[in-house]
Amino acid sequence: METATDIGELEELRRKVARLEKINAALIDRVERSTDIQGGAFSMFETAISLEARVRDRTSALEEALERLNAANAELASAHAAASSTRTLLRDAIESLSDGFALFDKDDRMVLCNRAFLQFFPYFESISDSLPEFSELATRFARSGEALASRDAPERWLKDRLARHRLAQGAHVQALADGRWLQINELKTSDGGTVGIYTDITLVKAEDARQRARELAERNLALQSTLDTLSEGVCLFDAQRRLQAWNEGMLAVLDIGDIVPGSGPETHEALTDWCVRNRGLDCPGALCWREGDAERVATQCMMGDRHFTVRSVPLKNGGMVFTFDDVTDHVRFQRSLTETAETLERRVTERTAELVEVNRQLVEAKNEAETANRSKTSFIAAASHDLLQPLNAARLFVSAMDGQEMPARPRSLVQQASTALDSVEDLLEALFEISRLDAGAIQPEFADLSLNTILRALRIEFAPLAQSGGLELEMPETRLWVRSDPRLLRRVLQNFVSNAIRYTENGSVRVELCEQGEDVVVTVRDTGPGIAAADRDEIFEEFRRLSKTQKIPGKGLGLAIVRRVTTMLGHEIGLESAPGEGAAFSIRLPRAEPVAETGSENAAAAGGNTRAGGLVLVVDNDPAVLSGMEALLENWSLDVVAVNDPSDPAALAAIDQGPAMFIVDYHLDNDLTGEKAVAMLRERAGSNVPAMIITADRGAETKAQLASLSLPVLNKPVKPAKLRALLRQLDIL
Repeated sequence: METATDIGELEELRRKVARLEKINAALIDRVERSTDIQGGAFSMFETAISLEARVRDRTSALEEALERLNAANAELASAHAAASSTRTLLRDAIESLSDGFALFDKDDRMVLCNRAFLQFFPYFESISDSLPEFSELATRFARSGEALASRDAPERWLKDRLARHRLAQGAHVQALADGRWLQINELKTSDGGTVGIYTDITLVKAEDARQRARELAERNLALQSTLDTLSEGVCLFDAQRRLQAWNEGMLAVLDIGDIVPGSGPETHEALTDWCVRNRGLDCPGALCWREGDAERVATQCMMGDRHFTVRSVPLKNGGMVFTFDDVTDHVRFQRSLTETAETLERRVTERTAELVEVNRQLVEAKNEAETANRSKTSFIAAASHDLLQPLNAARLFVSAMDGQEMPARPRSLVQQASTALDSVEDLLEALFEISRLDAGAIQPEFADLSLNTILRALRIEFAPLAQSGGLELEMPETRLWVRSDPRLLRRVLQNFVSNAIRYTENGSVRVELCEQGEDVVVTVRDTGPGIAAADRDEIFEEFRRLSKTQKIPGKGLGLAIVRRVTTMLGHEIGLESAPGEGAAFSIRLPRAEPVAETGSENAAAAGGNTRAGGLVLVVDNDPAVLSGMEALLENWSLDVVAVNDPSDPAALAAIDQGPAMFIVDYHLDNDLTGEKAVAMLRERAGSNVPAMIITADRGAETKAQLASLSLPVLNKPVKPAKLRALLRQLDIL
């Protein structure tokens, strides 16, 4: 195919050849007509030679130009032949299409179409070669009435068709007057033109219509089947109030034999008349026809002796649906329920009266139980004081005798008496603690506390006992803190360590610490005889001891207390043991963040200026206790003044001498308590003399009160070792 560039070059070469021919002819003519009038033959000869060279050069250039011209002509001929072949192939390809094809240029003129296109639009054939505009083709199509949509409003159809053609964004469908369906797919070309593909989809449309008809029939069948499965009667009317669908339930409910053309209630009016006349409908308004966007309505009515709920549902197409639900059995059941409810209400009223009486009796029983519990608590408190007073005195006397020089036989009897007192003391203390736990008299007071403080106290308390038994006691130093009740936690660990030392003949007792997640596990491990798996639950019961440990002192209450305390605290305890392999008792505690430690309460209690030795003033209302305490302290080389009342002249005289220590019983005569007695003595002494309280009252309230006053407490019966340790801490010994 020739291009504009090739044509321009060819024209330019032709012009150059023409100029060269003119120049050559002019030169030859000038040579032939020139004469040597003035004898310049030689110069003319030179001129002729120069012209000949120039002519020869121009002739050579002309020949080259002619060669290029011939080559260009050959290329143009080849390109023209290729373009003609391509155009022929393109036309053949377009003609081979079964779909209509039309090509419009950028000016929207039809430059090419195939025979299939003209078969769709035969009235375009007469103008197809004149490059008609698309608007002209569309106008002719609209006026011909071939498009169904153009028959009613040709101008509107034409406007819409031209808009679709300009956009050319895909396919749309046109219905033709002869029943055919045409799919038109238009796309833009790269040079701004438009390509249109026209496909006959009549068969596809027909198959689609058949498929929709089948689906509609299947839906109608499914709808009818669904209606027939309903227990309620259902009927459907169209917008013209003609009966369109119903089920067997409606025929049964309304006692209609069958509905066939020409018989039965085929309209809404006929159905209403049937229900009123034949079924005795007492509320015709239940079948009222409602239009618009009205909501569904449910109406209770009677037909004969049967109760019905008639529901009416307006449809969006203007029709209505009516349902008939026989609720006779439901109404009868509701009535029976009402009667039953009334009967039950009467019975409930009667039973309520009975329960009120029972509740009154329970309240009285509860009050009696609380009164008995308070009496029990009071009895325990009184019993603890009355029982521990003589026991405390006996302990003091035995301890005083133990410090005296005496023959072997009496010393043995004293040691046996001391052992018996230890046993009675442990038993009473365990019984009192279990009683308080069961009565709820002990309530945990949680705090963040240092494990090292508790372990240090246990090390001081049990090191002599372990050493006397030839055992190695290991308690680590630690910076771990836990959250628990310090007093109760110490009690649990005391029981673990005490049992481990008591039941281990040789080897060691070790306290181990292990961090597990957010918890700290404290384990007391011994090398004792071990515990069989079958006995593990039994050892946590009261007064239960294994047969092989019967000869070892103890009453079997320590672990019972441990179980009660850990249950109250919510701490998990564990046991790992096997016969002959020792035992490991553990308690799991929640870890806490360390806080700044303060000085010990005992150190705070010391207060004032203390000095080693000196006078100790003992105040107790029990003469036996006073005698025992006086004997014990004198054995420790202390000066002792023992009185039963802080206002006793002997006490006043001792205060004037500058006492080093006050040891005061908590329950004194005339309802005087220990902290008040200490306040009276300190006021008389004029200085903050160190003091301690001795009491049989183990109540948490009493301990909290004395702790708030920084007064150290020793529980009766007083253990001489603890008393001696406290006196040493205060530099009295």
